[in-house]
Amino acid sequence: MTRREGEDGAMTDATGGFDVVCLGESMALLAPESIGPLTDGTALRLSVAGAESNVAVNLAGLGADVAWCGRVGADPFGAMIIDRLSDAGVDVGSIQVDTTLPTGVYFKDPQGGTVYYYRSGSAASAIDTSFIARLPTTKLIHVSGITPALSPHCAEAVQHLIVDRPHPATISFDVNHREKLWPAEFAAPVLRRLANASDLVFVGRDEAENLWGTATPQQVRDHLDQVATLVVKDGAVGATVYCGNDEWFVPTPPVTVVEPVGAGDAFAAGYLYALTRNAHREVGLRLGHLMAAAVLGVTGDIGPAPDPAQIERVITDGDGR
Repeated sequence: MTRREGEDGAMTDATGGFDVVCLGESMALLAPESIGPLTDGTALRLSVAGAESNVAVNLAGLGADVAWCGRVGADPFGAMIIDRLSDAGVDVGSIQVDTTLPTGVYFKDPQGGTVYYYRSGSAASAIDTSFIARLPTTKLIHVSGITPALSPHCAEAVQHLIVDRPHPATISFDVNHREKLWPAEFAAPVLRRLANASDLVFVGRDEAENLWGTATPQQVRDHLDQVATLVVKDGAVGATVYCGNDEWFVPTPPVTVVEPVGAGDAFAAGYLYALTRNAHREVGLRLGHLMAAAVLGVTGDIGPAPDPAQIERVITDGDGR
């Protein structure tokens, strides 16, 4: 039975499978250990990065039964991704290892916060509709707007997943526009079509403005009017969730920002975890803020897991203090 969101913000009954399956590309990330630019030639730190795998790791840290599904190369980078995700409690049984295509790599330059992608022709760019057919049974599938930008095969696969619905799972879609992968004028109509066909959508207010010229959360809602549940994140202001004619807003708690990368993925994980617990949408926003704050206070993409008792307070009575 499909597990869709109910009128009270919970999800209807379903049987078997994972709580969440996250689909996308994970890469090897190289970043300077110091705050200097890449041109300084300083030592680089090697780690794992990828929006959907970030969500999976955060969900596993919260206690969800989660799998990450993607393709990696038969190289040390692919092996590292599998090992790191497995160590974090994420199921890696559905990962495909490609013996001909490499794992994607990217570099982060602290100078201006620039990133340099080397993912063209990566193993993940070969994700296609046959890969979608082999996704494991799950109640919810989380995917982002990054994947359709990787290749025509990936674009067709995501379109098939979201529009054709070969799986009965609820579809969660994070717009996650990456200008370096595809300019807004090409991405905007595709991302709108995919968003409007999804059950749950996450999008940043500033991101939506860049894509569609929508200046306010309500304008975003008017533009994505077919989405059952829409979450609009507005940075330090707060987040709003829309469902039908109803809406709930939760302000962003004060937090010292060390680095913003990964905060959106942590927010999505918090909201999705609340959903798996049949909590109200407003509780999802509160848990999303709590998870995002943990990432904003560190230099990595994954923050320290909040205290389990604090998580339970958010789930049970909405109090995350």
